[in-house]
Amino acid sequence: MSEQAGEQPPGPLPTVTPERVLAVLALVVPIVAMIWVSSYAKAGPEVGGVPFFYWYQLLWVPVSAVFTVAAYLLINRDEKARRAAKAGGPR
Repeated sequence: MSEQAGEQPPGPLPTVTPERVLAVLALVVPIVAMIWVSSYAKAGPEVGGVPFFYWYQLLWVPVSAVFTVAAYLLINRDEKARRAAKAGGPR
């Protein structure tokens, strides 16, 4: 039972992966945007008579949903890769 050249024995799966980092960033962006009140604490410009302060916050409702879906898809992709790596691991 010799290993083929260039093939590494499977080790522990990394906890931090690019997919997980991107998922965390996708979840943090809307939070930071809403916590940073000084960036949108103003009246103008108005859209349809609604001050910027209100429509900016309302705009983040669907935008946050998009970021959350992106994080969900990234985590699912990472989990599938982890399951595949475990299944192809030591026999």
